[in-house]
Amino acid sequence: MAGGQQSVLFVCLGNICRSPIAEAIFRKQVTDRGIISKWMIDSAGVIDFNVGNSPDSRALSCLRHHGTETAHKARQVTKNDFLTFDYILCMDESNLRDLKRMTEKVKNYKSQIKLLGSFDPQHHLIIQDPYYGNEAAFEEVYQQCLRCCTAFLEAST
Repeated sequence: MAGGQQSVLFVCLGNICRSPIAEAIFRKQVTDRGIISKWMIDSAGVIDFNVGNSPDSRALSCLRHHGTETAHKARQVTKNDFLTFDYILCMDESNLRDLKRMTEKVKNYKSQIKLLGSFDPQHHLIIQDPYYGNEAAFEEVYQQCLRCCTAFLEAST
């Protein structure tokens, strides 16, 4: 980082489980390190089904359990996101395919689009959707996002 601001958009299917968890974790990490001003951070979904909704109550509960809060409201990925964000980090291959398909309609996009799991030191590439699972599934997502966000932050600063 050459002194300027960097930006990251975390993406999952509906923006109510995985991506708001990753966004909240990363925001807390850069806040705790005193470098929040050097980052623009957001999350979004590839579908519009949940636009305007708060994250899933189980995601919020999991974050609170770890001392993290979020006021995020779900939104859908836009064409402008590919021009705005340096990094777009998604959760699974379906998200990745959808994002790559969206880039076909965006000229000269700047975003590096990757799986967030590509940063996992435990090499769990896919962050599974916990929506149909229980609290333990959300905890697993939290722990994987924590590892990945930590490694991503180390790699990008």
